[in-house]
Amino acid sequence: MEGRRIAALVGNPNAGKSALFNALTGARQKIANYPGVTVERKAGRLILPSGAPIELTDLPGSYGLAATSPDEEVTRKVILGEFPGEPAPSVLVVVLDASNLEQHLVFAQEVIALGRPAVVALNMVDLAERDGLVISADALQEALGVPVIETVAVRRRGLAELTAAIGEAQERQHGAPHPPVPLVERRVTAHAIAEAAIVSESRRHRLHARLDRLFLHPWLGPLILFALLFVVFQAVFTWATPFADGLEGAIGWLIDLTKAALPESLLRDLLTDGILSGVGSVVVFLPQIVILFFFILAMEASGYMARAAFLMDRLMAGVGLSGRSFIPLLSSFACAIPGIMATRSITDPKDRLTTILIAPLMTCSARLPVYAVIIAAFIPNVAIWGPVGLQGLVLLGLYVFGIIAAMAVALVLRHSVTKGAASGFIMELPKYQMPRLQDLLIGLWQRAWIFLRRAGTIIFMVTVALWLLLNFPRAGEGQSQVDASIAGRIANGLAVVVEPIGFNRDIALSLIPAMAAREVAVSSLATSYAVAETDENAQAQQLGDRLKADWTLPTALAFLAWFVFAPQCMSTIAVTRRETNGWKWPGFMLLYLFALAYIFAGITYWSAVALGL
Repeated sequence: MEGRRIAALVGNPNAGKSALFNALTGARQKIANYPGVTVERKAGRLILPSGAPIELTDLPGSYGLAATSPDEEVTRKVILGEFPGEPAPSVLVVVLDASNLEQHLVFAQEVIALGRPAVVALNMVDLAERDGLVISADALQEALGVPVIETVAVRRRGLAELTAAIGEAQERQHGAPHPPVPLVERRVTAHAIAEAAIVSESRRHRLHARLDRLFLHPWLGPLILFALLFVVFQAVFTWATPFADGLEGAIGWLIDLTKAALPESLLRDLLTDGILSGVGSVVVFLPQIVILFFFILAMEASGYMARAAFLMDRLMAGVGLSGRSFIPLLSSFACAIPGIMATRSITDPKDRLTTILIAPLMTCSARLPVYAVIIAAFIPNVAIWGPVGLQGLVLLGLYVFGIIAAMAVALVLRHSVTKGAASGFIMELPKYQMPRLQDLLIGLWQRAWIFLRRAGTIIFMVTVALWLLLNFPRAGEGQSQVDASIAGRIANGLAVVVEPIGFNRDIALSLIPAMAAREVAVSSLATSYAVAETDENAQAQQLGDRLKADWTLPTALAFLAWFVFAPQCMSTIAVTRRETNGWKWPGFMLLYLFALAYIFAGITYWSAVALGL
């Protein structure tokens, strides 16, 4: 439309553009879609001091004109006037978050370099001042070469001055655009401009800056991250041991009490050998689960986890993924299901598919009971150096092995079935803060309840079903009950397949119900041994002691290697089918994970035997 004047609000996500747009336009706004896309177009009418109206457009948040998402593509096209029937904006209003100035100045330089009439709204200055940061708008204006107005949109502070600056800017002529400046150079310049514009900062703000220089250091940062993970997995064993022993003792007491209260019968066997031995063998690992999530929640609440994402972005770029994949993969450490669902935020379809396919390789919390029972049974509880224990080192090694395996698989996939270039990744860093005890306790309770509910539903039902399959048909005179049972016959057939990698019949039997939930492998083993053992004194033995008596060390190590790769529960497969809209990729996932599990379990077993372990 001829003579139509537009002012566009431009800036990074979370700069406060929408609040500023609402404050400037009030009810004089409308929402539609840009031509040919689903991205919303928010436009309103702004009355200038002269009385003339100008259309104000709130553009989607962007980190640069090199678009990596549909939102950023829309922002780029609007700024450059590439939408048919949409004139280029007369004024570009660059909105900066005063409390995160350096990061927002990177994109601001790129916009101002276009040579178009521009105004900078230094927004949320009240939050910056609350954090002890005082910024000189005059110094910023001198450095950027365009008017800079301090604003607080939610308090309507600076709105009149900003409106006047927009009116004056639209009367200016376009300047010549500057040559493109590389991103690295703009980052260096942004740092220098921000430092020069800061009049004063509190001790707290300086501390946060120093912490970032330490935690995000290219060499020290990864070492600190690894050290934190090292402490976490040492604590999982060291701190949890007294509580786990107490739960184990309580379950043993319940089994003895049940045997004393009920006459010998199938009902008593179901309660003791099936429910209490099976479900109880998983419940005893609740302390490990709680301690692991305590550290994860604390790192998230403190703001450190976002820094870890940036550190991991460098590693992920090397295998063809971007940092956008880190958050879904991080979620997969709790459970692959929310991790796979979180891939919806990844805009590149090949990037997203690769992330979905490797998410099961992240060591979810369901693996922890499996790892814990095997490590406790076969790895000596000895100190390597001071408080550093061998068991915690092995657990850390399994988690690291899973990450390395996921990155290796991603590299192969990105050069084959999901071939494509990696997309960029930018993320706002939250402020450092002390985690609130109340929030931590609520988070721990939620995760403990999920674990116990899982033990009381899925694991309970699978354990009871397995007990029934192990007890029917009943064994004849002189025949082992397991050999006579339906489950035993199935396991004998599967044992032929897994025997070359060091697995026995009981392990073969545990692998099938483990597809319902990883933890069921532990309850399956406990139930199998309880049903097979006729000596009540032997039945009283803890699962770890039974495994140690029946398995060799190479077999135990192969079992751990199997669970690093073995496919996730059937719920994960179902979610993968829903997210990929078919059975092709879930089938591919099952095939390659089972193949890797078998190959690496075999390599581990054969190597351990060759070394004489």
